[in-house]
Amino acid sequence: MKVIEKFPNEVRVMDPIFIELKDGIRLATRIWLPVNAEKVPVPAILEYLPYRRQDGTADRDATTHPYFAGHGYASVRVDMRGSGDSEGILLGEYLKQEQDDALEVIDWITKQPWCSGTVGMIGISWGGFNGLQIAARQPEALKAIVSICSTDDRYADDIHYMGGCLLTDNAAWNSYMFSINTTPPDPQTVGNKWYEMWLSRLKGSGLWLEDWMKHQTRDEFYKHGSVCEDFSKINAAVYAVGGWADGYSNTVFRLLSGLKSPCKGLVGPWAHKYPHFAEPGPAIGFLQECLRWWDYWLKGTENGIMDEPQLRCWIQEPVFPATYYKERPGRWVSENSWPSSSINKEIYYLNVDHLGNKPNPSKIISINSPLTVGLMAGAWCPHGLDPDQPGDQRNEAGGSLNFDSEPIKEEFDILGMPKVKLKIASDKKVAMVAVCLSEVLKNGAVTRISYGLLNLTHRESHENPTDLVPGEYYDIELKLNDVGHSFGAGNRIRVSLSSVYWPIAWPSPVKNTLFIATGLSKLELPIRPLKESDNELIPFQEPESAPPLDKTIIREPDYKWDITRDMISGNVTQNQFFDEGRMVYNEHNGWTVESTHDEYFSVHPDDSLSAKLEIIWTELFEREDWRVSSRTHTILTSTESHFHLEAKLEAYLDKEMVHSKSWKSKFERKGN
Repeated sequence: MKVIEKFPNEVRVMDPIFIELKDGIRLATRIWLPVNAEKVPVPAILEYLPYRRQDGTADRDATTHPYFAGHGYASVRVDMRGSGDSEGILLGEYLKQEQDDALEVIDWITKQPWCSGTVGMIGISWGGFNGLQIAARQPEALKAIVSICSTDDRYADDIHYMGGCLLTDNAAWNSYMFSINTTPPDPQTVGNKWYEMWLSRLKGSGLWLEDWMKHQTRDEFYKHGSVCEDFSKINAAVYAVGGWADGYSNTVFRLLSGLKSPCKGLVGPWAHKYPHFAEPGPAIGFLQECLRWWDYWLKGTENGIMDEPQLRCWIQEPVFPATYYKERPGRWVSENSWPSSSINKEIYYLNVDHLGNKPNPSKIISINSPLTVGLMAGAWCPHGLDPDQPGDQRNEAGGSLNFDSEPIKEEFDILGMPKVKLKIASDKKVAMVAVCLSEVLKNGAVTRISYGLLNLTHRESHENPTDLVPGEYYDIELKLNDVGHSFGAGNRIRVSLSSVYWPIAWPSPVKNTLFIATGLSKLELPIRPLKESDNELIPFQEPESAPPLDKTIIREPDYKWDITRDMISGNVTQNQFFDEGRMVYNEHNGWTVESTHDEYFSVHPDDSLSAKLEIIWTELFEREDWRVSSRTHTILTSTESHFHLEAKLEAYLDKEMVHSKSWKSKFERKGN
């Protein structure tokens, strides 16, 4: 990473700035400006998040927003209502209130003397989501957005459900927001009212997981904020960015296919991070790429960015399976438009003893997977800096049905969405199927390429699930995650089927057996031919950033990910422990922050009802003689008929507990 010390424009910082909304709530804001912006107004770039600008995203903000300001933009970072140093209470994700507030923020920005009247939005994850959602509200000043690692469909592609299967990330993500909603504003920023603001959050933000568990199908709760419901509402230009190691890469392809507004797509090897520092690498000069986007859409600079191919992707080459990669070998390719007419379908049949180009006579085979299949899946949404990617799939093979091709004669590429079509039955009325697409290397190691899940009660609809008739065969189509990959000569293609995928997804109420009709079931691969034009692509620039944040690390972050088996009880537990370290933010007068979270996912291989999730999260904020801390504890279990949720919150000022609350509730299982 090249750190740029001097920019074309000298930058000044305004913080805190408070944007007052119509209802009197004030949103804390930091603004980076060219020093002459009030004489020569500039376009503004907005990032709008609930993650605490003073410490939560401060590292990334420091390297990103001054870079934009130094190149002639006003870069605006806003703490959403009820977060950071902003007033109010944060009651949920992607609420209409959040969008309404953003429209007021954009209106406020355009009225400032330093703004030219045009606005862009940038964000990753939540900030990528709300960029799309706010664009769908069509504020006149919003001309373009950069949406990174986001989703257009809150049910199909978010942390709640995958293929109608309940993700454990549903509870894990709640635990993060449950914890962050306990954190205080800075007394030196907001004054004596900090305690009142903090207590209001503790008492008012609630346990979001209760809402999420009430909504187990694709109802209005998830349709709200899903811009795929009506792509035509978005008029702003959209640069959709994703990574193959991330949980959200499918969105890029749907946006390219569905949007009527100008749209470009970029997918690299990255996990859930900005592409100028993401791992697996290679990282790219993403901030320069953003500037080209902003210059074209916000300043009217004819720089040719819209004359380039609509989609650019990293084709990953074969690699030994590992839970962490510094870089993934591969190459850049492009498509002038998406869907691309150059992508061809190739069919492989799941025959009883191999994956073949022709179907063999059909035979019925069955699988009843131990609930430990999925332990080598990694995280649903890897961040790339931890060992959170899928490991060697040989560890999963014994509990799966595996269909291997003959050795590949010549290497070939796939780009897009693989699909598996199955003729399948279950011996229970509720069941799921997990499908993994992998590459078997010559030495026998197995690298997962893509995967997909389907709750079989959702085979016809995510809105209206219907129970299976035990023993009855159904024709289903299961969509795997989009991927760009090159299969190597001499390696083999593997399709693996299992009846569980723990701890990615919550197991079905009763351990079940699936029956597959071989010869009638098949894999469909999106084959992309080699193109001479790929060799003519202009390389991305090397990564650049503004100087890093001024902070002191008192205790380095630490991380562990263990899997243990109790040889007496038979229970298997995956434990992830994150210590975010102890940091002092020097520009905020010794503002000191600590955070840890301890996550346990346990199950007995033969008992669906043994599945248990338990997460403990702690926060600590200090300055001189002032100390605030909190502890949240979440437990999720299930019976055949219900999910059971327990949670507790404790908050302390120094050593005195100032607030405590417990929750205990249950939710009927609706096809899950």
